[in-house]
Amino acid sequence: MLTIPLLSLRLGFNDAGSRPTSDTTRKAYDLVSEGFGPGFNGPFLLAAETPDSEVDVAALTELSDVLNDTPGVAFATAPQEQGGVAIMQVFPTTDPQAEETADLVTRLRDDVIPSVVGDRVDVKVGGLTAAADDFAAYVADRMPLFVGAVLLLSFLLLMLVFRSLLVPLKAVIMNLLSIGAAYGVVVAVFQWGWGASLIGVGRSSPIEAWAPVFIFAVVFGLSMDYEVFLLSRIREEYDRTGDNATAVADGLALTARVITAAAAIMVCVFGSFVFGGDVPLKIMGLGLAVAVLIDATVVRLVLVPSTMELLGDWNWWIPKWLDRILPRVHVEAAKSLEQELEELREQETTRVG
Repeated sequence: MLTIPLLSLRLGFNDAGSRPTSDTTRKAYDLVSEGFGPGFNGPFLLAAETPDSEVDVAALTELSDVLNDTPGVAFATAPQEQGGVAIMQVFPTTDPQAEETADLVTRLRDDVIPSVVGDRVDVKVGGLTAAADDFAAYVADRMPLFVGAVLLLSFLLLMLVFRSLLVPLKAVIMNLLSIGAAYGVVVAVFQWGWGASLIGVGRSSPIEAWAPVFIFAVVFGLSMDYEVFLLSRIREEYDRTGDNATAVADGLALTARVITAAAAIMVCVFGSFVFGGDVPLKIMGLGLAVAVLIDATVVRLVLVPSTMELLGDWNWWIPKWLDRILPRVHVEAAKSLEQELEELREQETTRVG
């Protein structure tokens, strides 16, 4: 349920409009919006090379006239040409963070400008607002590759360490649950505005384009750390007793307090960022705190042990051919021959008893 808001995630950048109304930069932002319109806080800058000055400027003048009649455009300046380059400013009717402003950038590039100037002159749409949209689109396009690479490498490393297929698969899925829930909470608070005023956020806004990548990298590393800590203890008990149910219970009992204490520290540290003044810090702090809290409670201490209990000995299944070709990797130092013999004697005694 917490992950559901993630479906409406919109990446972008925050500006002074997201700051508390008592902030001086927010007051200046509001004054400009009231006096000239919200779009004057983030105009587009159109730039074009004009080697054939007379012809190109005429085409740009025609473009300026069309832009002034384009829906979503409040005002477009006449082209200013000098040294073979011409610039124009376009002021949208909506504020820089609005979804309509991002749509206007795309519409100008793909439809309006080509339909007016054609091949006569190459016009680029820039400015801080357009650059922010471009960066957000760039991150969104590459996010699946980043996530996929991290998940694949994590799966392979866990498979090497625990000699299993289901354990690393379960770990990857569980980690995605906690991260997805954190994303959903961030979207609900900052983009939908649920409770945003309680943490000093002036209004709803898109999620910082870099935040999902940052949160994923940090949270996945922390959650995998807890995962390895718990699984290594369970595997140690399983190798000692051969009983999966006992191994899960003992492993959880021996590591739960440490995981909970470590997670509590991280939640307090990350949660303190929520009370900072900058919205990007608030996004980062809330996302990390929620992810660690859910991972260390619902996921690590409930879902992981319960699924391992249900799967039984299948947790440690791996095809024999794959087990033979994989290199041996040990989380802890290798046991001496005397230790292994002692453990074998203990297991034999238990079996005979």
